[in-house]
Amino acid sequence: MHNINNKVLITGHLGQEPTLKQFETGNDGYTRKMASFSVATNESYTNNLGKKIEHTYWHLVVAWGEMAEKVEKNLHKGNKIALEGKLTTRNYKAKDGTPRYVTEIVLNEFELVPKTEKQEA
Repeated sequence: MHNINNKVLITGHLGQEPTLKQFETGNDGYTRKMASFSVATNESYTNNLGKKIEHTYWHLVVAWGEMAEKVEKNLHKGNKIALEGKLTTRNYKAKDGTPRYVTEIVLNEFELVPKTEKQEA
């Protein structure tokens, strides 16, 4: 196990329209784009009492540069997508000065998952 990569693969539905932000970097006026959105994944199982338990997990996803532009053009609330990225954690201070941490997926690539007859019903 010499080459363990930080890789995440999930399939889920977009929870809202992607948000696009632009940042100027340096004195050259270069603008860098970032898109962010959330993806819901679902898990279900039957507990030891025979009751079906369902849980939805929300994953924050960010995309940079050309990938952000691709997200902006192709992804919309409700789309089902398969995505590949890497997990990152960043920290920041809230308005009240409290340290906060957020884990997010940095998007490398995605595919729209076609709707099936069952999904359309």
